[in-house]
Amino acid sequence: MNDSKTYDVAIIGSGPGGYVAAIRAAQLQMSVLIVEREPKLGGVCTLRGCIPTKALLHTADVLEQARHGAEVGVAAREVRLDFPAAMKHKEKVVRQSTNGVSYLMKKNKVDVAAGFGRISAPGRVSVAGADGAETTYQAKNILVATGSTPRSLPGIEIDHGAILSSDSVLELADVPKSLLVIGSGAVGVEFASMFSRFGTKTTLVEVLPRIVPLEDEEVSKELAASFKRQGIAVYVDTRVERVTKNGGGVEVIARSSGGSKTETFRAEKILLAVGRKPLSENIGLEALGVETERGYIKVDSYMRTNVPNVYAIGDVVPTPWLAHVASAEGVVAVEQMARGETRPLNYDQVPGCTYCSPEVASIGLSEAAARERGHDVAVGKFPFSAVGKARIVNETAGFVKIVADKRYDEVLGVHIIGPRATELIAEAGAALKLEATSEELVRTIHAHPTLSEAIHEAAEAVGGHAIHI
Repeated sequence: MNDSKTYDVAIIGSGPGGYVAAIRAAQLQMSVLIVEREPKLGGVCTLRGCIPTKALLHTADVLEQARHGAEVGVAAREVRLDFPAAMKHKEKVVRQSTNGVSYLMKKNKVDVAAGFGRISAPGRVSVAGADGAETTYQAKNILVATGSTPRSLPGIEIDHGAILSSDSVLELADVPKSLLVIGSGAVGVEFASMFSRFGTKTTLVEVLPRIVPLEDEEVSKELAASFKRQGIAVYVDTRVERVTKNGGGVEVIARSSGGSKTETFRAEKILLAVGRKPLSENIGLEALGVETERGYIKVDSYMRTNVPNVYAIGDVVPTPWLAHVASAEGVVAVEQMARGETRPLNYDQVPGCTYCSPEVASIGLSEAAARERGHDVAVGKFPFSAVGKARIVNETAGFVKIVADKRYDEVLGVHIIGPRATELIAEAGAALKLEATSEELVRTIHAHPTLSEAIHEAAEAVGGHAIHI
């Protein structure tokens, strides 16, 4: 690495947005510098987000399968959670993943600068190392990919002891006896599902009228019903008013949205899962004149800020907080830098995946959103209970729902709750990208027996002629 060299692009942040952008830029023959303040590469997703969370969720899945093994002829004398071993597996997966990012940087000849990066002047990125020494690098383009951090609530201080964030909950030494999860987005329901299966008495509190509020309403209803069957207490329309720590844990006073009912919750620990905030402070944006709103960097469809040659992607811009969105935005940004042309993202076609049990996945418009946009809507639903493969794997909860435009039959949205939903959604992504109709999905032969037959049957149901129900 040469601090007197002028790079084609300097990228601040090595998460899924930053490191993918670095690789794509290198493929386009650009010289690349990536700056990372953490000791390891990969960003929140790799170190404290997607990867470690899903590793522990896999442990919960295997644990649940083992508990029900006798139902399919696999009986075990004792099924128990070995939490230290689960954490060891999680750490191994994280280590392999971050080592993989480091390897990809070397393979693609991307220079790496360790330290806190900020834009010190137009075309200049200064990096403060652990020793406090600062090195300045020159770059024709700068890409901000600094990510986000968990939000807190007024009056509730995350102490990483009794009151946890989604970061610190991944570092617990023991499984808590009871857990109150505040917030029911993807993060909240994943941890509620995980710890409930680990044996924790789990309560989920949401201020909005339904859990997973970004999903289709029928999916929210189905997940809430499933959680209640699993023993997870679910409270919606409930706002936390006061939190008090005591020697035995935490006491929470909450009130229904109408104000008529007060609830008192007691738990060993609280998990705050109320969203994330962008890491945009102290990185030189104000001095450079980069426009922000509520901490988010404002960009156009090519990820350009209002300042020439300064781009931003991922959680630091007001688009969905998803690793795959950041990666796709990174590709758009560096292609725009290198070639002056690319394909902007269609944010209506971003898959969302939630790895609770049952899994939830969706892409495109919900039924309500489609109607709000003026579509005359046709809907097809098909339950997994009527799918042979779902019965084989002993996971029959949930359904596939397809939302289509009645006039043109174009598929507008696909919503799945049930087994392997997060894998099945890829077919729906291809369908929306290619502007497929429900009739075209019907005429696409799906292998039998597979879980994907539920998508085929839901497409049949759009026209009112599902076969197996």
